[in-house]
Amino acid sequence: MLQKLRDKTSGWIATVILGLLIVPFAFVGIEQYLGQRTDTSVASITAPPSWWSSAPAWWPVSVFWSHDKIETDEFRARFEQERQRARAQQGEAFDARAFENVENKRAILDLLIDQRIQQMAARSGGLRVSDAMVIRTIQDIPAFQVDGKFDPQRYQLALASQVPAQSPRNFERLVREGLQQALVPTGIASSNFVTAGEMDRLIRLMGEQRDVTMLTLPATAVDTAPVSDAQIKQWYDSHVADYRAPETVSIEYVELNSAAMPPPPPADEATLRQRYEKEQARFIAQEERLASHILVRVEEGADAAAQKAAEQKAAQLAAQAKAPGADFAALAKTNSDDTGSKAAGGDLGWVSKGMMVGPFETALFAMKAGEISAPVKSDFGWHVIQLREVKSGSQQTFEQAREALAREQAEADRERAFNDLSSRLVDLVYKNPSSLVPAAREVNLPVQKLGPFARAGASGIAATPAVLRAAFSDSLIQDGTVSDPIEIAPGHSVMIRVVAHAAERALPLAQVREKVTAAIHADRTRKAATKEAETLLARLRSGETLEVLAASKQLPPPQALGNVPRGAPVPEPSQPDAFFSVPAPAAGKASPGMAVLSRGDIVLFTVNKVTPGDVNTMPPGQRQMLMQQVAQIGGSDDADAFVKAMRKRVRINVVERNL
Repeated sequence: MLQKLRDKTSGWIATVILGLLIVPFAFVGIEQYLGQRTDTSVASITAPPSWWSSAPAWWPVSVFWSHDKIETDEFRARFEQERQRARAQQGEAFDARAFENVENKRAILDLLIDQRIQQMAARSGGLRVSDAMVIRTIQDIPAFQVDGKFDPQRYQLALASQVPAQSPRNFERLVREGLQQALVPTGIASSNFVTAGEMDRLIRLMGEQRDVTMLTLPATAVDTAPVSDAQIKQWYDSHVADYRAPETVSIEYVELNSAAMPPPPPADEATLRQRYEKEQARFIAQEERLASHILVRVEEGADAAAQKAAEQKAAQLAAQAKAPGADFAALAKTNSDDTGSKAAGGDLGWVSKGMMVGPFETALFAMKAGEISAPVKSDFGWHVIQLREVKSGSQQTFEQAREALAREQAEADRERAFNDLSSRLVDLVYKNPSSLVPAAREVNLPVQKLGPFARAGASGIAATPAVLRAAFSDSLIQDGTVSDPIEIAPGHSVMIRVVAHAAERALPLAQVREKVTAAIHADRTRKAATKEAETLLARLRSGETLEVLAASKQLPPPQALGNVPRGAPVPEPSQPDAFFSVPAPAAGKASPGMAVLSRGDIVLFTVNKVTPGDVNTMPPGQRQMLMQQVAQIGGSDDADAFVKAMRKRVRINVVERNL
């Protein structure tokens, strides 16, 4: 038998067959046939070679194509970064469960895919990031700087403090990759420009004004025609998404509120005295000094000559102020650059420590009453200071501080009682986490009920974001256990348990039949009004005027509006562009149009005159800034278009199970 097999596999025919079998092993890899690997990526990207960038996606031979993957760890790290950013932005309103939805995951994955495509495009185009660019980028990061200069020790410490810690080599690799993926879109975006002619056209459009005549049509009579069962069924089937009951929960809860607890007994004298002895440093009044000053201001960035001139002027003013019979207030009114105190003769009022800048405070509290200082330098310039009076600090007696001590002790006792009650309730709940009743009975608190309620429009304690988030959490819904204490405000918390849950569901037709019927009547009314308005609009287009239409329908005369600018909230705030949606009228004619308002009313109008914006009214500086902004917007759009075009030229495979 083996001999027959050997004979059959010999010869040129067997050689050709063997050669054909080698081809797939060479291109795909023999490991594909020997075993099955577990894919740990969330997406793979395959791009055509640079020498055939237009290779079709269906081309079978992809051995020369570029291959890249986004691993699960990379996706999870980016997803967690976005989660933390959303939590920081939304605060208590952040819903961790809603953030985990599939749409959100796909959106974040799309961002990673776009970045990877940009990086592959840079590599394919032969673009490289130099070591000097990486070094310069890292040195320009403020977190690695001390006094505006890059500090190697700060750099090492900042990387070591990351979770997990990063090595300089790994961080430099990340910076290089980030720079490389930004090379192509940044180059495209920065290449955009706006011509002078385009800018003139934009200014004329932005500043355009229109003369308009408008006529508000009366409300159409509400439809009351019969609605058949078939029509109701058809409407319901085609609008089933409008007739869904939202997800709801019902909860029971125990509320702890320190404001509702009985007041603690008044503290005895010994307790208050002990508190006074312990905290008597708090009851020492700070020393205060009544001061005036003359400021010779020095502008920021002034040269040495200006600094010296200001110092000399301050020295002259100090000498004049110290002269016998000198009037310091008069000198301040005449010479001080401090607009806040100049009119009051430089009077700063009573000053205590911590109120003034460092050099000023140091000099003031080193002076004696009646003294005038030599010039003192601060960030504002040079000061000449007059100390007029000193009010020494004094110790409050126990009797003087007793009222404040009693009030603070009562607050502390109330807080302690609240914490003790809360801790006791938590301990009791942990013994039986599937029910609130036994624990609440033990601490003599009522178990209250709330619901059913949905995420939107919740009231009572459920209106608190933290409570709402907990009530709809999977753990409380599935386990039926009591939550941890949820703080509503300081000294006010609740513990809740979900007692009933109803998932979002479609409402049966029998339950919403009246709503469906009302919707059909409203739709008929709306269509009838639109049909009537379109008939009148056709008459306008045929040459009739709004005045003729108004007279034929016995309506009030139309309203004329002159010089309506673009973006004006007319005919209502929801329709600021209605009058600018029709073409400019020809000479001696009018351009008719129609706008449906938010409340259902319909407005017919004609644009009678168009006045373009005046190019010469925009200052050159503002024009240049606008040109830069328009170029940036256009460049950003071009970069987005490039990424979209690149997406069409690559193969993207998303591994949904790994998201």
